[in-house]
Amino acid sequence: MMNKTSISNKSISVFKRQMGIYIHIPFCVKKCSYCDFLSAPAEADTIKAYVEAIILEIKASHTEIVVPVPTIFFGGGTPSIIEPQYIVRILEAIRDQFEVEPEAEITIECNPGTVSLKKLLAYKAAGINRISFGLQSADNIELKSIGRIHTYEQFQDSYEMARRAGFDNINIDLIAALPNQTIASWENTVRKVIDLQPEHISAYSLILEEGTKLYTVIEMERTNGFDRIPCDDNEREMYYLTNELLEKAGYVHYEISNYAMPGYECRHNLSYWAPDHYLGFGIGAASYVGDVRYKNIEDIKEYIKYLSQTEIIDLSKIQVDVNQLTTENKMEEFMFLGLRRIEGISLKEFYKRFGVRYESVYGKLTKKFIEQELLLHTDDRIYLSERGIDMSNSVMCEFLF
Repeated sequence: MMNKTSISNKSISVFKRQMGIYIHIPFCVKKCSYCDFLSAPAEADTIKAYVEAIILEIKASHTEIVVPVPTIFFGGGTPSIIEPQYIVRILEAIRDQFEVEPEAEITIECNPGTVSLKKLLAYKAAGINRISFGLQSADNIELKSIGRIHTYEQFQDSYEMARRAGFDNINIDLIAALPNQTIASWENTVRKVIDLQPEHISAYSLILEEGTKLYTVIEMERTNGFDRIPCDDNEREMYYLTNELLEKAGYVHYEISNYAMPGYECRHNLSYWAPDHYLGFGIGAASYVGDVRYKNIEDIKEYIKYLSQTEIIDLSKIQVDVNQLTTENKMEEFMFLGLRRIEGISLKEFYKRFGVRYESVYGKLTKKFIEQELLLHTDDRIYLSERGIDMSNSVMCEFLF
């Protein structure tokens, strides 16, 4: 297996742009019925050992590469359920190892009901400047239907505490097309969130992932001729309604599922869609370094055991799915990820990155989609039309070689 901890001097110039950092905290109070993320409840001893392992992984990472770190993102799971001193220690390890920009965007995902004012103040003192709350719905019956552990009222309390702690950059996650959800109840959720004036809103449609509890229940109901999931037409109406309401409220629709007040676009996610390089720490965390993509092993016991019991750490021992990207692979990702942004992709940036004109690679395909009114071409940019967004998965998949 290739050892990614040894990067040649020839490739170091690749990293001079920037490199975001993602920290995976896989713990949660209870697994939501729709969730297929790498997460589960854990005992205090496991949490402590895992944090120590993450710190060891950070310390063993690319010491010979000095690049600015503009974003750090604590995701999960529910990072806010672990003791705040653990988050502080991880941030200290990152700052010791990397050149974190003074104005770096540092985000932590929090579930309502898992934060306190004391915890939020500790985050703030450690330099975290962005909170992402997983609300999903303002309807308590809808929340219960997907196994959420909180009520809307608990979310309100958590949100108000975050404001009191001094956070002025807050995201709220929402999920549309939940079981038994109506267009009216979705509108009520969106309007309630707008009234709170968060700086950022992420609004996704529910995806029934095979293997989840909700998938099993819904599939069983469907075999009996009963379906609680809103139809495709209602889901699209929810999407258009979201765009309309948020635009009127002053939000910029900058990515298919993301909206922000001007200047509050999520810098970390924008780097993924660029795509820029990033490092992931913790089980299952993905990284993109130079021309290589890989992710960490998902077995927490194996992860902790190797990092805590090895004197000289070779990070390749905990890395799997190692892929050396070809130019074609990188072009695919540039298109597939870039078209998620409402502004689409830049033809000049395509040439700058790959040394070939966009038209020589994707000209015929783009012409077809423009004729089908799925893509638009304005000046330097290629981007999805409104109709193209409705069919975005099909369109973007055709840009794969």
